[in-house]
Amino acid sequence: MERGYTFVLVHGAWHYGDLWAPVAESLRIAGHEVHTPTVAGHAYNAQPGERDVGHADGVASIVEYIRRNELKNIVLVAHSFGGSIISRVAEEVPELIRRLVYWNAFVLKDGESVADVSPPTYNLMMDAIAEERGDNCVVLPYQVWRDSFIGDADEATARHTYGLLCPEPYRMLTDKVPLKSFDKLQIPKTYLNAQADVAMPPGQYAWFPRFAERLFPCRVVHMSGSHQVMFSNPAGLAEKIIQAGRD
Repeated sequence: MERGYTFVLVHGAWHYGDLWAPVAESLRIAGHEVHTPTVAGHAYNAQPGERDVGHADGVASIVEYIRRNELKNIVLVAHSFGGSIISRVAEEVPELIRRLVYWNAFVLKDGESVADVSPPTYNLMMDAIAEERGDNCVVLPYQVWRDSFIGDADEATARHTYGLLCPEPYRMLTDKVPLKSFDKLQIPKTYLNAQADVAMPPGQYAWFPRFAERLFPCRVVHMSGSHQVMFSNPAGLAEKIIQAGRD
């Protein structure tokens, strides 16, 4: 891949832009420009009222970031929930995007929410957490994080990174997402699949090939690692993002 690509990395649920730092550093060392915006409502120190946002607010925040920084010809990369964001961003600014990369990310159809394509057990768990908290945010129980999200890391890394997470505005996961023109866009797409990722459980809800099929025709890139390989092997993830994003 030639040097000088512009990557915009969009984080997943419970994350914010700064958590991409080790991956972004590796991409910059390789000669690329990297941006790591934070989706509206996800700032680590956000006040409770600042998390009272919906999916459309999240999309608008990324579109605004791209326009404010006068970015163009970008490789727009998303992790997990972020996939639902970049599909809508692509509808808003298709002329600014060189390629879309979905790393173990949700690829929604028109009118779906992230919750609609998640296992019912997850939704029941999240509903209960949101009701108990009373602020319409959800947090992952540690054991779910440890076993399903970051099983390839040691205990110290799992504990440390769990402490970095922020509450997730629940509407980001439950809002229905309108995608009226996505299927007609001529933007090249890649699905990057971490093969040990069981944040979506094996079977009918597995990330791959379920969501890659929705992008067909697309490039597919595989790597080892969990849903949080950005923490367990950031340099390896950066290498695969470069492979996924090349022309």
